[in-house]
Amino acid sequence: MTRLIRFNKPFDVLPQFTDRGTEGTARRTLSEFIDVPRVYPCGRLDRDSEGLMLLTDDGKLQARIADPRHKMEKTYLVQVEGLPDAAALRALAEGVDLKDGRTRPARARRIDEPETLWSRTPPIRVRKSVPDTWIELTIREGKNRQVRRMTAAVGHPTLRLIRWRIGDWSLDGLAPGDWDDLPPPGPDRRPRR
Repeated sequence: MTRLIRFNKPFDVLPQFTDRGTEGTARRTLSEFIDVPRVYPCGRLDRDSEGLMLLTDDGKLQARIADPRHKMEKTYLVQVEGLPDAAALRALAEGVDLKDGRTRPARARRIDEPETLWSRTPPIRVRKSVPDTWIELTIREGKNRQVRRMTAAVGHPTLRLIRWRIGDWSLDGLAPGDWDDLPPPGPDRRPRR
């Protein structure tokens, strides 16, 4: 039977089970939190990002979730430096030119700071002279560090990045470092695009 796991990855945790970094540096990995054999991440989430990761033991399901060709939506809550105006949000939504090409159209909107948000350890750097804003950004692709590069391209560097949703699966009710099993999509139900 296919196993599908939902995990809330904390900040500063590598999105893999082993650390292939420099010897002598012990970095936190998924193995500190998930002791389930033969499950693998469905995509990546940078070490300095937080939030939803899906893991499975089914290669086809892993590909459907992770492969950008399937255009599965991923929604991020992004704390950015400054106050993005309508033009900046429109640019994020229409696509931004990055070094590796233009991003696909996305959805972007300003939101209030999420009430259910946990505090981050360590906290973000706060500058009294520069305000910050939360935006919700939904994309259908997965370029390397894409959300951070998109917000920087419109003049609002990312301070904190939380992946909240992948397709139909969200982080609702799951504390940082916790995981649970999800029912995998059935043969007649594909993950939402």
